[in-house]
Amino acid sequence: MKSAKNILQPEHRALKTAVLVLDDCNTLSFASAVDPMRAANRLADRPAFDWDYVTATGAPATLTSALTVPGIPLARLQNCDLMVVVAGFQLARHATPSLLAGLRRIAGTGATLAGIDGGPWLLAEAGLLNGHAATTHWEDLDNFAARFPEVDVRPDRFTVSDQRLTSGGAIPAVEMMLHIIAARHGAGFAARVSGLFLYDGAPAPTKPQSRTGAPHRHTALTAKANALMEASLDEPLPLAEIAETLRTSPRTLQQQFRLRLNTTPQDHYLHLRLAEARRLVTDTDTPLMEVALATGFASQSSFARAFRTAHGLSARDLRQERATPTPH
Repeated sequence: MKSAKNILQPEHRALKTAVLVLDDCNTLSFASAVDPMRAANRLADRPAFDWDYVTATGAPATLTSALTVPGIPLARLQNCDLMVVVAGFQLARHATPSLLAGLRRIAGTGATLAGIDGGPWLLAEAGLLNGHAATTHWEDLDNFAARFPEVDVRPDRFTVSDQRLTSGGAIPAVEMMLHIIAARHGAGFAARVSGLFLYDGAPAPTKPQSRTGAPHRHTALTAKANALMEASLDEPLPLAEIAETLRTSPRTLQQQFRLRLNTTPQDHYLHLRLAEARRLVTDTDTPLMEVALATGFASQSSFARAFRTAHGLSARDLRQERATPTPH
């Protein structure tokens, strides 16, 4: 194995990068890896990054939007400084012995490996995240931690652990790429790249991922309450217990949720639980009774009523709709 090269230090030379694109990855995740490099080259007026597209077999990768990305086969890639693995769905199908061997071979050259969205799963399947801090999309964190006990799984937006970087999704991937740019070319240059996208700056990478997607609307108090709720979807906490944990009063919580989110803590909590229920119904084959229990409903009937009210049709009907093929 060649000695590892630290890519996160000031460097004028272009960073030789391979973007491994897998079928069924999201277009935004792909763009999040590539466009910051393109923008950095434009601003630097020279190659800050020199990248190639790589696919599993040499056949073009088809994204979830039906766009195709041609690339050289992984087996033909000799070396790179950084490999970014962009994956999304059908990870078990992608984790072939040849792909995992290819990832291990590239790691053996001393390259830094980064994973976006489903990319960390493939890196972990190859044994390349053992002993490292890593993250993946919040939907998959629990399963990821259970499957890979030797990985230090964190709910962070993105992680950096020696020669391993992982991102939970597309927007944190932009932040991860800006982190690389800042390390190599300075924070000021990275801020200029960020400005090209009208992006006002990344939060700390260790900030936990949010299921609601609107952290800017929260106050510090409602954000902490939201985090407690997200951590206890299967056994909903009483409002008084949440308030006591946060050293405030139920009345103050009610006021804060009304003022900032235009809802009550109870309705917000129910929304989180039913959003998770919808995800389990549409994205997994979990039996509906188990879905009910996993989202804090003691009976199938109460779950069915709440689900239909929130989503306009029953969980069973929604699952049947999901089974009907759609173009993209």
